[in-house]
Amino acid sequence: MADSDSLILTDLSDRILTIRINRPAKKNALTLAMYAGITDALVRASGDDEVRAVLITGGPACFTAGNDLMDFLNNPPTSPDSPVVQFLPTLRSFAKPLVAAVCGVAIGIGTTLLLHCDLAYAGTNARFHLPFVDLGLVPEAGSSLLLPQLLGQRRAAELLMLAEPFGAEQALAMGFVNGVFEPEEVEGVARSKALILAAKAPTALGQTKRLMKAAQADLIAKTMDAELAVFGAQLQGPEAAEALQAFFEKRKPDFSQMG
Repeated sequence: MADSDSLILTDLSDRILTIRINRPAKKNALTLAMYAGITDALVRASGDDEVRAVLITGGPACFTAGNDLMDFLNNPPTSPDSPVVQFLPTLRSFAKPLVAAVCGVAIGIGTTLLLHCDLAYAGTNARFHLPFVDLGLVPEAGSSLLLPQLLGQRRAAELLMLAEPFGAEQALAMGFVNGVFEPEEVEGVARSKALILAAKAPTALGQTKRLMKAAQADLIAKTMDAELAVFGAQLQGPEAAEALQAFFEKRKPDFSQMG
């Protein structure tokens, strides 16, 4: 099945729904229509008893380069009905097992969405990056809460404040992913884990996931809302304007006169 002009592909087999980001010419950069396609696939999976687990991937060369900045600027996520705003709570509250296979670049949301996956596997070629501050923006997807919890405050500051990229072995050491494999093997490994999950008692599995997340579900939701509010304000401010102009002009942004 194809969504969003075939930029998001879905396939259901063996009770596993595979969501494939399919825009290789643009390093799988996400447009608003692609966000809507992924959200729709997750919503449909939630209500389909034939779906026992979901696998999200971009293929062996690239997961996603994050937002398509031109599309993002033309359609800023500043309203509740924005596809980006709709995607985040859908991802957060998805009740079935969610497995990720990550190869190549995973930038911005390509990294933060993994915080909401139950299992994640990376290729040796995976490269993660959270460049929000370098774009004059702030973290999203609850990462300002979840990353310090996962990594500790100082390591999270390296990723969110210094915006330092990191590779697959670092991701494994930090607990960001469950395993690292050759790029051509990653999707098969992730699918094998999804098959194991799909064979288990679905209610028990779903309740286990719910219980693991219940204690801070409200806090994550409030954090996401707070992040989006600040993100929207920053997006319309001078820092983001300079950063994005610099990006398109292929130069370093100059924040020296801002404060």
